[in-house]
Amino acid sequence: MHVSTKFTVALHLLCATEYFNKTEKVTSAFLAGSIGTNAVTVRNIMLQLQHAGIISVKRGSGGIALTRPLAQITFLDIYQAVETGSEGTLFNFHENPNPQCPVGRNIHRALDSQLSEMQKDFERDLAGRTVASVYDKVVDAIKDQNPAA
Repeated sequence: MHVSTKFTVALHLLCATEYFNKTEKVTSAFLAGSIGTNAVTVRNIMLQLQHAGIISVKRGSGGIALTRPLAQITFLDIYQAVETGSEGTLFNFHENPNPQCPVGRNIHRALDSQLSEMQKDFERDLAGRTVASVYDKVVDAIKDQNPAA
């Protein structure tokens, strides 16, 4: 399985938005500086998050805002918003097992239900994790680095 960097960039984007939204105008350029990527990449992910209803975007340099608290945004929400193909099956089966071979003829019967259950487990695990848990750890790490803040 491979999850692209868009997933972690989206988490970073959401945490930075929450952290800076009271003191800074959070824009794609601002976020690109925090994430260490270009603003086009950030804007593309912002668009996906906006389509998923996770953020709202004000045109121009208006900035972005979260549409709900981080505790109500799950990893599954982000995964489904930014990962291409997340709406399909997690595991893709090779297309043409040989029906003349006893293994080829029976591999789907032996494996399909296990793959389906693994995908359900993965999605349940993602649904049980929120962006708030990441944000809280980021804030704790910031406080550890700067106890006077």
